[in-house]
Amino acid sequence: MENILERFLRYVRINTQSAAGQPQIPSTPGQFDLARLLVKELQEMGLEASVNENCYVYATLPGNRPDAPVIGFISHLDTSPALSGADIHPRLVTYQGGDIELGNGYALKLETNPELKRYLGKTLVVTDGSTLLGSDDKSGIAEIMTMAQYFVEHPEQPHGTVKIAFTPDEEIGLSPTKFDIPGFGAQFAYTVDGADLGKLSYQNFNSAKATIRVHGTSIHPGRAKDKMTSAVLVAVELQNMLPPAQAPAHTAGYEGFFHLMSLTGDVESATMDYRISDHDSGKFAQKKARMEAVCAYLNEKYGAGTVELTLEDTAQNMEQMILPHFHLIENAMEAMRRVDVEPEIFPIRGGTDGTRLSFMGLPCPNLNTGSHNCHGRFEYVPVFALEKISQMLVELVKLYAETKA
Repeated sequence: MENILERFLRYVRINTQSAAGQPQIPSTPGQFDLARLLVKELQEMGLEASVNENCYVYATLPGNRPDAPVIGFISHLDTSPALSGADIHPRLVTYQGGDIELGNGYALKLETNPELKRYLGKTLVVTDGSTLLGSDDKSGIAEIMTMAQYFVEHPEQPHGTVKIAFTPDEEIGLSPTKFDIPGFGAQFAYTVDGADLGKLSYQNFNSAKATIRVHGTSIHPGRAKDKMTSAVLVAVELQNMLPPAQAPAHTAGYEGFFHLMSLTGDVESATMDYRISDHDSGKFAQKKARMEAVCAYLNEKYGAGTVELTLEDTAQNMEQMILPHFHLIENAMEAMRRVDVEPEIFPIRGGTDGTRLSFMGLPCPNLNTGSHNCHGRFEYVPVFALEKISQMLVELVKLYAETKA
């Protein structure tokens, strides 16, 4: 059986960085390079596998328990556009305490990464400081591939039919767009994507996008008294009317926020883009109402039409879709305990493919991959976490082999 570390290192060296704003899926051709490699490896294992014109890899591991439910595992091919995914040089470090010098003038500092203390004596895969690592989500891919290989090499072990999918453009929010749920053929699935060892997620933010356009009146500043309305100052006033403690930098866990993502403008006009999020649907509604009330107040103060608000819901909390199938959570927790990992329910403070897939009819909570500091040059993953999670996936498949569909 191939060492999971060797597999992971092979995958991260392939540049699969996605790019927003492209007209096609996948957004970048490099994702096909990894997809074709994975299809080849899956076929060499003896699995039925293919990649379609949009770079979705689908594969089937036949089961030996025909009455067991068909479950699926999903990870994404692309890496984040936030930092280069080209020419990645992963490094192995046996952690001895203190800071880890990455190279290129960067260090992984213990002060800002206190969880490093848990990894004394452990081997970590880190970057050279010039790129991200790509553990999000090539860790997940490696863990799923290693699980599949285990059952190929141990056909006597109980397992139902397992469906595998590797998807493009998750990092830019597009991978569920062309996901073929009927063709995939699973009754339930797990995304294996992000978060450190033991984390399990089935709750995500309700989210909305708020686009605000402010219209001002420009006039020579020397003659501006009682005539000028500065759009950019109205925008600043709007931001200052929102609760300072409800910004992302001051929230954690289940706490929601108003996130000002961009502000551009001048005296004549300004545009603001917000993300409004909360796990609790009632508090989410209150936040949206607060934004509407602030805009209404500014229109009353400066004149109708000064502030135009467009508010659009973008995500719902998938908890409501998972709770009727809570065996997904119970079995995942039991599988973790079987490999001596203590599970922790962890709220998602971002997006996940599982959210949209769950509402599309495929209940799909998220499992951990062992990764830390995703999307940046300080990304790293402990090797033992890769090993533990692949073992956990094996145990999860065995658990479902004991269940009748």
